[in-house]
Amino acid sequence: MTPFRSLAPLSRRALLAGAAGFAGLSLVPARAQEGAGAPVDPERQLRVGTLKFGTLNWLLETIRAEGFDRREGLTLESVDFAGGQATTVALQAGDIDLIVSDWLWALRRTQDGERMRFAPFSNALGALMVAADGQVKTPADLKGRKIGVAGGALDKSWLLLRAYYKAQTGTDLADDAEPVFGAAPLVSEQLALGRVDAVLTFWPYAARLDARGFRRLLDVKEIVRGLGIDPTPPLVGFVWRNAVMTERGAAISAFLRAAASANRVLASDNAAWDRIRPLMQANDDAEFARLRDYYRAGIPGAFGEAERASCAKLYEVLAQIGGPELVGPNPGFERSLFGPVGE
Repeated sequence: MTPFRSLAPLSRRALLAGAAGFAGLSLVPARAQEGAGAPVDPERQLRVGTLKFGTLNWLLETIRAEGFDRREGLTLESVDFAGGQATTVALQAGDIDLIVSDWLWALRRTQDGERMRFAPFSNALGALMVAADGQVKTPADLKGRKIGVAGGALDKSWLLLRAYYKAQTGTDLADDAEPVFGAAPLVSEQLALGRVDAVLTFWPYAARLDARGFRRLLDVKEIVRGLGIDPTPPLVGFVWRNAVMTERGAAISAFLRAAASANRVLASDNAAWDRIRPLMQANDDAEFARLRDYYRAGIPGAFGEAERASCAKLYEVLAQIGGPELVGPNPGFERSLFGPVGE
């Protein structure tokens, strides 16, 4: 649910400098497949950009612990970054092969001539959280309130909430309420301190607030369905450059199979969650359970024509309310972004 920012074409040197600057880290693998001394098939090697405390690490650790990378003959490296923009810059520079990002970013890059591909990572979306005993009981109660928004004015969940609210009330929530934009941890604390009346935030932070006794007023999935879009499409997924398919298409396919296998384990095996608990930074058992359950609820299923059609409808909603600042100078939905890996 990070705000969309376009990146102007940059030289490779500038991209590399930007990636290192944003990350605050050198591009050194955080962890590679065991047996680093063994010969590596470059067509089966994949460098994955990760956020240090991101949920992608939960999946990667499960892939490794269960041996799904070895089963696929995949040499998997992860490279830690401090922020999402650093991962996109490094991907464009060609210093990593795959990241997790939203498809709107990948679509805009494709429209600007740098073709990308997308496969679902998670169907979990954000949520609008309120105090259990607070005065906000329905979306209409948001009028005249302060709403913490994790991100900025072009945050996709914020745009969708505005579209939903307008469909329900006929007015713009940006006019009816006072949005307070900020980092997810900050706006969560603003809700806890009573300084805002509701918080629209990413699903991991919604899960943490849930564990602290706050209530989900609206899930972003409900918002999307309320806009007449069904099935609810994922917003976040694995993104890679089309050019990578020529060199490492086999590695991309192997990784997606390994990820699906790891998700099947995480969907049903509680012991697998005990293993990754140190990565989750859960403050207590309740928070750990909520994070696990929210993740499980977002494990993606089939992604076919119905889901692609929903993505197209969602794009139209976002483009209408976000305008050129969101979709750029070359708007348009590109279905090839979501095509099967072999296409």
